[in-house]
Amino acid sequence: MTNSSAGYRAAREGLALFRRQDRSRVRVFGRAPRQMLNGILTGTLPEPPEARDDGVASGVARYHAVLTPKGRMITDAWVYLPGDEESDGFLLDLPKTGTEPLLRHLGKVLPPRFARHEDVTQLTGMLAVAGPEAASALSRLAFGLRVDRDTIAALEEGAWVRLGADGFMAARTREIDAEAFLVIGPADAVASLAARLVDAGAVEATPGDWGILRIEAGRPAFGVDMTDATIPVEAGIHERAIDYDKGCYTGQEVIIRIRDRGHVNRHLRRLVLGDVAVPSPGTELFPPDGGDRAVGWITSAARSPKEGSVIALAYVRRGTDRVAVESNEIEVS
Repeated sequence: MTNSSAGYRAAREGLALFRRQDRSRVRVFGRAPRQMLNGILTGTLPEPPEARDDGVASGVARYHAVLTPKGRMITDAWVYLPGDEESDGFLLDLPKTGTEPLLRHLGKVLPPRFARHEDVTQLTGMLAVAGPEAASALSRLAFGLRVDRDTIAALEEGAWVRLGADGFMAARTREIDAEAFLVIGPADAVASLAARLVDAGAVEATPGDWGILRIEAGRPAFGVDMTDATIPVEAGIHERAIDYDKGCYTGQEVIIRIRDRGHVNRHLRRLVLGDVAVPSPGTELFPPDGGDRAVGWITSAARSPKEGSVIALAYVRRGTDRVAVESNEIEVS
């Protein structure tokens, strides 16, 4: 694997540690948090966790968008239900770029009589552990072998396991093109786990390493590939984030109208650009016939060691099948 950093190689071949300081966590709790969130979030809310006699609990987090009445994004978020709905509440894991907009939105739409919210980012911590050795390392160092490696490795995206009411919650993520798990827990405990992982040989990887692996996976990030001007269908997250069978939520009318009677004018696509200079976000894309009207723009790009090429995520106008980048004609799949 040529021209790759130590962190990137570890995520693909060994054990890598990412300190996810780009994420925030918000707790929503009270008398009726499920009913209140159901009208705010676009997807299906998680069911209560299952508990085993040995103190291990498991559940499945769900991916959502939060929308304005015009169907544009306030943020995206993964939503966990780690325990009892009223006392423990739901835990929203979201990008820091979406935190202030979400808190303002919740302050407007959550009636305190039924649900309250608090930013618990400083009280909690989050890591991503990636690589072929990740499941074994978490079994040993996070769970003291009380959750075995095979159980962790078999988790589907969003599925999580937890040991004890105040223990680590480890969840599978597909946000990057490598075997990876997110770990959420009390801030001090997460910091201690990070130190144990490093002592055990984990390589500290960078946000840049995460970005390359994310683009290789074709996953958009809010604040980078999605903004407050984005409709989820444009970004291609609607199949993961939207429950088309649920009742009313803010922005639903626009989403259903697009599904039933319309379309969006652009779509996020993953492009393989070849051996070119890595383009900056916002770089416009033009048709290969030399037309001077842009047909899209790049949101994120990186040189991929896996593919031996520069790759990018870009919004491309509907119906466009080819674009030009430098002297290369690029197929839009």
